[in-house]
Amino acid sequence: MTTIKGEANDRVRVVFPLEQDQGWPPVASERLWAVPVDVDLVRIDSVPWFVCDLSLNDIVRTRTVAHGVLEAAEKVSWSGNCTVRIIPFGSGKFSADPQRIIDLFSALGVQSEVIEQFGIIALNVPPAVDIAKVKGLLIRGFESDWWDYEESCIGDAWEASSPRY
Repeated sequence: MTTIKGEANDRVRVVFPLEQDQGWPPVASERLWAVPVDVDLVRIDSVPWFVCDLSLNDIVRTRTVAHGVLEAAEKVSWSGNCTVRIIPFGSGKFSADPQRIIDLFSALGVQSEVIEQFGIIALNVPPAVDIAKVKGLLIRGFESDWWDYEESCIGDAWEASSPRY
């Protein structure tokens, strides 16, 4: 990677090796889109489904491995975005229609990406949204047996906010 433009159309793929525990996550690595920002730095440009402690727009240091593949070396800075993952329950209200879940969170200013193969919805929660409402909806869905969720990359504001229904 020698030319650094930082434009969205200059995106590259970065491989994140994953540690599996009893078959989870169901993949050994995840490839995420990123935008080069310096010689060995990229800005993450997709919401992670399996990589923990990573969010959209985080800055990551990379290294080039075999065949020119970019591999993540370390997270350099956090964007302030939170990553939360939802897995709809098979018998729940939204099991057959992940778009309905996406629409619920979209109304709160949350971006989503779906990986249908594994039934996961990854949420990007920007710092400017009403975190209390997002947390309230997550908890309501869990308590109503609609889904389970995982707080993958959160910050102090997330931790300090009280859910609002």
